[in-house]
Amino acid sequence: MALQALQSSGVTFRRILSHFPEELSLAFAYGSGVYRQAGPNSDQKNAMLDFVFTVDDPVAWHSKNLKKNWNHYSFLKVLGPKIITSIQNNYGAGVYYNSLIMCDGRLIKYGVISTSILIEDLLNWNNLYIAGRLQKPVKIVTMNEDITLRSALDRNLKSAVTAAFLMLPESFSEEDLFIEIAGLSYSGDFRMLVGEDKTKVLNIVKPNIAHFRELYGSILQENPQVVYKSQQGRLEIDKSPEGQFTQLMTLPKSLQQQINHIMDPPGKNRDVEETLFQVAHDPDCGDVVRLGLSAIVRPSSIRQSTKGIFTADMHTKIIPDGMIRRLEFASK
Repeated sequence: MALQALQSSGVTFRRILSHFPEELSLAFAYGSGVYRQAGPNSDQKNAMLDFVFTVDDPVAWHSKNLKKNWNHYSFLKVLGPKIITSIQNNYGAGVYYNSLIMCDGRLIKYGVISTSILIEDLLNWNNLYIAGRLQKPVKIVTMNEDITLRSALDRNLKSAVTAAFLMLPESFSEEDLFIEIAGLSYSGDFRMLVGEDKTKVLNIVKPNIAHFRELYGSILQENPQVVYKSQQGRLEIDKSPEGQFTQLMTLPKSLQQQINHIMDPPGKNRDVEETLFQVAHDPDCGDVVRLGLSAIVRPSSIRQSTKGIFTADMHTKIIPDGMIRRLEFASK
């Protein structure tokens, strides 16, 4: 499985994990504190460490974490673990973030998501939020033997490649591909329109080509629709209508439905397969896919950021200099 190449035995991450309840199906670290980025987030030493914890039973996990780390939570902690879990699952993108936490000498932020909701996002791209984060290099700190979760993680990577292929020309470079993949979960993200560095995706990809290659190399080698010249860093794909239709039919369900909604004229009520067949023959196929992605990402990013106002409780915490912008966009 491609993700195994990025597993980490880093002592720093494991020491931080020791401060939390152990019942985690998956824990990973990500962002500029883990992988070097170009641009304004290039200072790894002082960067905040970002984590996501995946749990089978969020109520039980939050109950234990409230006992161990009461001060991590905002004012919502007084409502108890059941309400916190309800907020986590039912608002935003299914993840609950505690931000600006000093833990083992490092400033961290961590999100909690239920295993079942993560699997749904990985397979169907309901929100493309944590699924989008997992399309970029991450450091997996711990992962259990859940076959369904592992399979969904792998499926998410393959779906990312397919979506990127549909938005690329017949011939392109590895860097072109990885830029498209890294940008999938930023398509339509309102934060990219309100002051965020427009070169963010480039800053993620350029210093980490080798890590992207580790993540996607075997998928590209095994994909029958691509000629992958790894030595030259070049790829060629089938851009025929038949090839594009095959790719469209394997896209995650939510993206297919959004494409159908965009292309289906009022009153027609065509089924998804008929719409995808039309899109496959459309010279603007890639643009349609991009619009479908935006229709998923934009509402989920707005809802999740709104939820963050209540879960972060920043007025009770001292924010170090230079951390505010880092916090605003670190959740992806």
